[in-house]
Amino acid sequence: MHMIPAKEGGMAKKTAPKKTKRAKADAESMATKQRDISVSEFFAKNRHLLGFDNPRKALLTTVKEAVDNALDACEEASILPEIEVKIEEITPPPSATKPGRYRVTITDNGPGIVRKQVENIFGRLLYGSKFHRLKMSRGQQGIGISAAGMYGLMTTGKPMVITTRPNKNNAAHHLELAMDTTKNKPEVTVDIETEDFPAGTGTRVAIEMEAKFFRGKGSVETYLEQTAISNPHCTITFIPPDKANENPDLAESSELIEADEQGILRTQEFSDRIVYPRTVDELPPETEEIKPHPYGVELGTFLTMLNKTEEKQLAGFFKNEFCRVPPSIVKDVTKTASSKDKTITSATRISSIDSKAGEKIYKALQHAKLRSPPTDCLSPIGVQQMLAGLLKGVKAEFYTASTRKPSVYRGNPFQIEAAIAFGGQLPGDQQARVIRYANRVPLLHQQSACSAFKSVIDTSWKNYGMQQPRGGVPVGPLVVMIHMASVWVPFTSESKDAIADYDEIRKEMSLALQECGRKLGQYIRRRQRMKRDAQKRDVFERYIGEISRACNYLTGTDTQELYDALLAQAKAKTEIADAQLDDEGNFIKDSAGNLAKADDVIILDTAIPDGTENGESVSEAKPVVKKKRVNKASGKTTSKKRTTKKSSKKAAAGLFGA
Repeated sequence: MHMIPAKEGGMAKKTAPKKTKRAKADAESMATKQRDISVSEFFAKNRHLLGFDNPRKALLTTVKEAVDNALDACEEASILPEIEVKIEEITPPPSATKPGRYRVTITDNGPGIVRKQVENIFGRLLYGSKFHRLKMSRGQQGIGISAAGMYGLMTTGKPMVITTRPNKNNAAHHLELAMDTTKNKPEVTVDIETEDFPAGTGTRVAIEMEAKFFRGKGSVETYLEQTAISNPHCTITFIPPDKANENPDLAESSELIEADEQGILRTQEFSDRIVYPRTVDELPPETEEIKPHPYGVELGTFLTMLNKTEEKQLAGFFKNEFCRVPPSIVKDVTKTASSKDKTITSATRISSIDSKAGEKIYKALQHAKLRSPPTDCLSPIGVQQMLAGLLKGVKAEFYTASTRKPSVYRGNPFQIEAAIAFGGQLPGDQQARVIRYANRVPLLHQQSACSAFKSVIDTSWKNYGMQQPRGGVPVGPLVVMIHMASVWVPFTSESKDAIADYDEIRKEMSLALQECGRKLGQYIRRRQRMKRDAQKRDVFERYIGEISRACNYLTGTDTQELYDALLAQAKAKTEIADAQLDDEGNFIKDSAGNLAKADDVIILDTAIPDGTENGESVSEAKPVVKKKRVNKASGKTTSKKRTTKKSSKKAAAGLFGA
């Protein structure tokens, strides 16, 4: 320890540190340090906001953004999508904690991209065609794919490689481009034409990046699996690093798929690829762009629209700038907004309206009774398509789906859909799997912050025969799927991982889940009745042989004749064990086992559950409690009793009356 020498006649004193004189800055010197910040420069330093916060998630986000763009492009061009996702390992990870280097290549059969737009689409952030349009689409912000290229450039220094052919009769354009983050502008380093591209139109994007490849929850494979469920009209070929030695042809992937023993096309894994087959040969309905609804416009935005509109009068302004504002509403709004000093009508010139009058018009408009916005801007998956998707990706025995009517939040139309799969090969001792979607795109992260997940927790699954811990998801062989379709999905962040918790959205989600839950509960209760009757019959058949022989010994009755009679009676008393269930979960007695076709329910297996796999995770159905009738005259409760011929014979039935 360093000691300070003592002075004569006293103790040592510590020397105080010298104070440095702080330089004073004036306004002029501070002004020289200020400059513009480009959006790409901002996101380069805050890439976690876009889903590139770690090497594991970066790989998934890159695939997600490219696949979403490919699906949107194909659907807009009325092309059934064929998409290939290939991940190659260039440099293996040096350790478990450090990333490796991978090349991600996504190829589609879409319409391609015209040459002059390539660098803007892939080399600029916040550039796209979807932000200003009020219609359902997967992308919204024009950030995703260009951000993926920026991440690859930052981690490897390698530019993004784009090959696209907008005309099948011409050569493809091959470009290599980087991004100048300080200016948010692309830098093209290679621009040539090539024939190295599959026949027809389409686009191929290759990005080299530092990343971590893994499988399981939250992986690329999980994303593609869930994307195939919500997009059954698409064929996706996935080539992971361990299968990337060969490059399969897109057309060959569909030819390799064969239906299983139940005639269902399911996901299949081959030596060089994993294929998620197309199960629906029909594109989603085309959506129409709508104009803003007054309920979804705030005051500042409304005043800006007034200042920038090309319309001369209020009547034309409301007609051409908004939807669902008829002339009768304009008349009432302008009358309410008028004052003694200023009279406002539908013919009032917009140039004469100041901010004070504009605010009055806005407030009157918010209190007007307006119709909900049109819903042709939405393209829900649909019941049949959801069932087809679940059949492809989930091996269960019971499937049901529900699509709610369109609703509105903050002036934005939206539609909620739900589907569930139960039983089959699903694990019975684990929590139910919750699959969340927004505009057909899987949401893999921030589950607990998502309104869809909260809706699953809030649903009382015990009412439908499932086990559910307090404040948790149900436990049992169950997959729950929730989809939100909207012109503007309220995501909690730019990474688009979770849906914000609006009351209107949560309510519709709960109602959709309840519709599916009621059908599931009906199915479970009837299957349990079948199981109980089968167990009764086992008991009956165990003893009727002994009873027949005993009666023959005592009375001389023919043993076989008595056995046949007792067996027939046992089957009559336990007839539910032989029943079949239709697609509504109701009992049918068709010996051929032909199931009726319903729009919202599919049952693949009507065998009685053995209780070894799923039985422990399904609550036993509660007995029906008969309500007591109240005698209005006396106020006493009485129970209504019915006497039938069947019940009068119960005592004589003996063992078989149980």
